[in-house]
Amino acid sequence: MRNDLPVFDNHDKRIKYYELLLKRDNLDELPEYKLPEGYRFTFYKSGDRDNWIEIEKSAKEFETYEQGLESWNRFYEGKDDELTQRMVFVENDNGEKVATASAFYDIYGRDKSGAGWLHWVAVKREYQGKGLSKPLIGYVLNVMKDLGYTHAKIPTQTTTWLACKIYLDFGFVPIPQNAINSRDGWRIIKTLTGHKALAEFDRAEIEEILL
Repeated sequence: MRNDLPVFDNHDKRIKYYELLLKRDNLDELPEYKLPEGYRFTFYKSGDRDNWIEIEKSAKEFETYEQGLESWNRFYEGKDDELTQRMVFVENDNGEKVATASAFYDIYGRDKSGAGWLHWVAVKREYQGKGLSKPLIGYVLNVMKDLGYTHAKIPTQTTTWLACKIYLDFGFVPIPQNAINSRDGWRIIKTLTGHKALAEFDRAEIEEILL
């Protein structure tokens, strides 16, 4: 990140919003990261809906429980059997679910590529910065691979720029059409992260980043 920029939160609504879409053409040789001591992975069990909403709300994906419930119903309502194989949580030693991500697919059916979609990656606010996100993402991508997917996509946005940096670290790159449609969004990510995977983009100026 440039030294002359404001300090941005990892979910910052001051940043101009652009939809971003990344891809990884294979799920081989994924980076490996281990969970810190005191944490474990667990799959969705019936009744975990509110745990999912609580995590996403804490991570600023939602402002209210009702917004979380609306998103849950849109993406996952009636899919309990699938979620037991696709939705992953990180638990601490007390059994509290503190992070989540899912190995899913495009629920709207528009993506005909057969890619797995990484969904709703989030870590509770007070657990961010503890080294949970990369092990979680790596684990869920391996779940995706075990489910038979050979390639993956991730929908995200400029306002969660730090998550986008992590996806780039995992070898994901902008989907070509999205690189055109959201070019200014990727220029923002280039400025905020300086990531080498975005060499083709020029940097956005501060007035192009802030609302």
